[in-house]
Amino acid sequence: MLQVDKQLIAERKEQLELVRHTLKQHFIGIDKIIDDLIGYIQVWYLMPELLQRPVIVNLWGMTGVGKTDLVRKLVRALNFQERFAEIELSNIDQTFWHSSVSSILDKRELHDSKPCILLFDEIQRFNTIDVEGKPLAQSRFMDFWSLLSDGYLTRYDQEANDIDNFLARYFWERKRKKKRLDAGEEPEVSYEPYEHYISSYDLLSFKKTLNLDIDLESLFELPEPELVNLLLNAKKKKTLYEPINHAQTLVIISGNLDEAFSVARDAAEADVDADIFHAISSKVTLMDVKNALLRKFRPEQVARFGNIHLIYPSLRKQDFQALIAREVKRIQQETYTRTGIQLSIDHSMEALIYRNGVFPAQGVRPVFSSVTDILEVNLSNLLLQALTTEADCIALRYDTVAKQIVAQVGEQEVKVAFEGRIDQIRASNQAAATANISVHEAGHAVLYMALFKLVPMQLQSRIANSYAGGFTFPHQIYRTKQTMLDMIKIFLAGGLAEELIFGANEASIGRSQDREEASIIALDYMRRYGFDDGFQACYVMEDHAHRMKKEITDAAVEQIIVAQVEVARSLLLKHELLLVELAQKLAVTGKLEVQVIAEIAQAHGLGVSIQDENYLHVPAYDKHLDSANLSAGNCS
Repeated sequence: MLQVDKQLIAERKEQLELVRHTLKQHFIGIDKIIDDLIGYIQVWYLMPELLQRPVIVNLWGMTGVGKTDLVRKLVRALNFQERFAEIELSNIDQTFWHSSVSSILDKRELHDSKPCILLFDEIQRFNTIDVEGKPLAQSRFMDFWSLLSDGYLTRYDQEANDIDNFLARYFWERKRKKKRLDAGEEPEVSYEPYEHYISSYDLLSFKKTLNLDIDLESLFELPEPELVNLLLNAKKKKTLYEPINHAQTLVIISGNLDEAFSVARDAAEADVDADIFHAISSKVTLMDVKNALLRKFRPEQVARFGNIHLIYPSLRKQDFQALIAREVKRIQQETYTRTGIQLSIDHSMEALIYRNGVFPAQGVRPVFSSVTDILEVNLSNLLLQALTTEADCIALRYDTVAKQIVAQVGEQEVKVAFEGRIDQIRASNQAAATANISVHEAGHAVLYMALFKLVPMQLQSRIANSYAGGFTFPHQIYRTKQTMLDMIKIFLAGGLAEELIFGANEASIGRSQDREEASIIALDYMRRYGFDDGFQACYVMEDHAHRMKKEITDAAVEQIIVAQVEVARSLLLKHELLLVELAQKLAVTGKLEVQVIAEIAQAHGLGVSIQDENYLHVPAYDKHLDSANLSAGNCS
């Protein structure tokens, strides 16, 4: 029966709470992830002897959200550095690397039954099926799946071989010595134990393999018969050939699943509002993750990942702002510690860093880079000037109009010409191209407001890219027969708005992706969902033995899209004045806030509402059901 050391458990509980607090102090925006992680590892940390199989925790999210760093900080906070391994698996056969998890753990001296932490990072690279779903030939790290399944790993083959080789050499030497003695020859003089048939490496390997509780010095001085008996007894008990139980191992799997988070990558990263990214990524569920895993691994392998999946959302706007503020404070403290100079930094500098350093889909790494590029690099010259003039304070602000960093170094004002790298790209968009894009995006926005009575979450015609571009960000729309048709109209409205304002011959090719999206919806409308009365069979069973011939639906799909073009064009004509004013104001600013869009729409008689990023536009099915006049019937 297991003995419970209540004092030890209480101490570990206290330590775990301290770890929780430490992690929350370091990381921004992932408090729930930290709470969940601490909760899931609690039994493993407090009393690992209770476990019958490894604890498996999966961390998923877009790049730069802090998955790997969280595990490393956790390991350090738990003082598990010596019992930790960070492993990246690969299914590419490279003979000069390890080919099994067992060999890696053996090398790290973690191939035992004692508690340890294993991080399998970037697991998406270890795919076992190709893009077509066909199995890949694999010979490396196949024991990884055994570890996830029941926690047992076979011993590294070399361990048993080393013992067999030692015993063979030992008995051969003993036989050779006996022959020399029988022949009357003088015995050889040996000053080192096992000099002729064992190395220090072998002895170290035996100590690890047999879990000998003995220091190396004593092991080297152990008499030959005792060492041989240890090895023979181990072979007799066959413990060398039994798999090692890793039930007390904490297995953390981490990766970036683009398939699960792809919706958050559909627009220009630097310009989409971070809160919108957060809302979209927060909707990723366990089923989304498992479906994404099924595109990389076989079903029985996905099952072995278990059901503990922590899904990182992207950071919110306030999280990025807090991160920038923290970095600014760090620089202020370090500056004062090193030089004794008080550094004051205006919020305009933080806004400059945010505009040029926040890429919501790329996490925190670009922010750190921009803090260095914008603040630390420019500060170095100002510090040198302050030290040479014996100034004891520096105040920084950014003049957006003049594109200058304005510094007050003691009594002297210094102006440094500076424009953020992303600001430069945004400013480089030509006025004519921006006007074209503004009309295009205004077309999407007008039909979105007319059909759904919603203001788009974001409307932009000037983005940080080498080519001109824009986007209209909608809410999540519940798919129905009608909303699918409406979405087709909205996608087509951009190109139609260009034709209406500039003439058909001046319409640009910016409609290409819109047409693709509209066609996909129309195809699904007919072939997948059967919303067209003339085609009620399913035409999307690609691998089914009885798949339908999809080409017979093409003419009907074309008719659907043509019909939506006519409706969209008439709606744009109806709201032409709204379209023009919206496009003109968008062309000037490059971006319109939702409140401004709502005011323009309402001024033109179009009633719209503003909803946040988490809003789902769905028909009032519940009210329809409550008001339905259901007649009672009898089952016969």
